[in-house]
Amino acid sequence: MATVRLTQAAKAFGPVEVLKGIDLEIADGEFVVFVGPSGCGKSTLLRSIAGLEALSSGTVEIDDRLVNHVPPSERGIAMVFQSYALYPHMSVRENMGFALKLARRSKAEIAAAVDAAAATLDIAHLLDRRPKELSGGQRQRVAIGRAIVRQPKVFLFDEPLSNLDAALRVRMRYEFASLHKALGTTMIYVTHDQVEAMTLADRIVVLNGGVIEQVGTPDDLYERPDTIFVAGFIGSPTMNLIPVTFAGAGAKGATVKLASGQVIDTAIAPEAIAPGAALTLGIRPEHLGIDGAANRLTGTVRMVESLGAVHHVHFAIDGLADPLVASLPTRPTTEAISVAMAPEALHLFDARGRALSRPTLTAPRAAA
Repeated sequence: MATVRLTQAAKAFGPVEVLKGIDLEIADGEFVVFVGPSGCGKSTLLRSIAGLEALSSGTVEIDDRLVNHVPPSERGIAMVFQSYALYPHMSVRENMGFALKLARRSKAEIAAAVDAAAATLDIAHLLDRRPKELSGGQRQRVAIGRAIVRQPKVFLFDEPLSNLDAALRVRMRYEFASLHKALGTTMIYVTHDQVEAMTLADRIVVLNGGVIEQVGTPDDLYERPDTIFVAGFIGSPTMNLIPVTFAGAGAKGATVKLASGQVIDTAIAPEAIAPGAALTLGIRPEHLGIDGAANRLTGTVRMVESLGAVHHVHFAIDGLADPLVASLPTRPTTEAISVAMAPEALHLFDARGRALSRPTLTAPRAAA
């Protein structure tokens, strides 16, 4: 196992800056997930750690060793790609042991390492098959097994589940979590799927435009996003974001005014907010509920996404261009809807998109 440290890591392709001075430290044995929209730099960052891309400036250290000029094969890493990259003419056993064969390990050592990895991944019964005889999930297990036999200090995963169907992705997320628990090795995982990130990560690194927006546990990012970008990126459905203006101090904290003129009470300290400042109010869909008296919003239902145990209700209110979304346990029976927002559940962001400090208490889900 090993730590990974990036210091002012920057990468440009010609005039295009893809990474803009990344500072990040990953602890020994930690499972860290890079997320962000397409083009944010997450795969380039992973490839720079692997040595497949040379940084334009800055440093990469693995296990306290500077590796900027160390070839990938000597960095103590193993990388698993979304394409699996298996040799079609080799059996599963040969694919998994190929790197050890190149390293001139003995046949007995290779066999023992392959058998151990196959047992860990429950693919021992597949060792004599060719890749074309395997399902997508089985191929991915083989690709992971090929990485395991090398006993790397750090595992790198580049969107490893993107080629699998939805049901298999769920199963493989469980497999990855179990694998990390069993091996205890440092793992860095890139995905565009925030559900994978929230499910697997000890910490999530949210990237945007080549910079880090926020680093934290899944709960940190979900409950206390530092920026509007993180608030809108983490969570499904995403946080409702409403333009408001500062209206003054209320009983619990700052009050804000909607375009309709309705005043909303929050639990956020008002002292640092300028009079009349333009702000953005944030509320998670599951914190909008039918019950409760605080900050009631009345609107018209436009669409309901029914998912069995939860119903995502899209509703329009006066003065807002876009509908809001409330996640409710029961489907509305009328076109009109009225929901409440507990002050403690509300977020506020300033004109630069930075979060204003919230109370330490996390708001409970609103009742239906």
